[in-house]
Amino acid sequence: MDYLQTKGRIFDIQRYSIHDGTGIRTICFLKGCVLRCKWCCNPESQEYAVQEMTVRGKKKIIGRDVTVAEVMETVEKDRPYYNRSGGGLTLSGGESLCQPDFARDLLHAAKSAGINTAMESMGCAGWETVERLLPYLDHYLLDIKHMDSAKHKEFTGKGNELMLENAKKIAAFRGVRLSIRVPVIPTFNDTPEEIRAIAAFAQRLPGVEDIYLLPYHRLGQDKYEGLGRKYELPDILPPEPAHMELLKGVVESNTSLRCQIGG
Repeated sequence: MDYLQTKGRIFDIQRYSIHDGTGIRTICFLKGCVLRCKWCCNPESQEYAVQEMTVRGKKKIIGRDVTVAEVMETVEKDRPYYNRSGGGLTLSGGESLCQPDFARDLLHAAKSAGINTAMESMGCAGWETVERLLPYLDHYLLDIKHMDSAKHKEFTGKGNELMLENAKKIAAFRGVRLSIRVPVIPTFNDTPEEIRAIAAFAQRLPGVEDIYLLPYHRLGQDKYEGLGRKYELPDILPPEPAHMELLKGVVESNTSLRCQIGG
């Protein structure tokens, strides 16, 4: 099985996660991203290159090259938890589509082993790249950040046209569950009007039943200092729980989608 020897670059593997898919999951974080979201909580994921980052006063190397087989050794350790909870493997990043061969073969290995697969992604790649992964994917967790392309570009570095077009095509692909996730960022997309527009788009996607509103947090802010970078949203505070409930109500009163805060 040659695909087990495909190499990729990761910066972390997180076990026993209850986010980024159903059940208890192992999350493999891939290096590299085409976006530069101002609020990114994993700035060490953005560059494909191996980096040095200061963590709690000590230098740490971020990024290592592994084979699919090496990742699967870790994934297999928690198979009993997947079986009991409906969990499995989730690819995250960065943007997994920046390493399409590695992502595809890692998903292939998990599926061949009878392990549920999911991928958290912005869908920011050509359709031919996305399509190659879908046969090995059970659950696509797709970020949609804004419906206005100009504002999307201002805060992420790229417009949203490709991602929205891919969302329609993924929704039409049989056998893959598609869920929409929205990072809720004050000053960017946290008004009822902006959330309503995203929810309306999600409602029109065939088969989409749920949407997740992910409140902005500042847990990754220290990483920027550790990388010698400036954090671009220093004065932004996380949205209040009452405001998140208001936005959840906007989704529920305007669509039939199940809406969850967090996840």
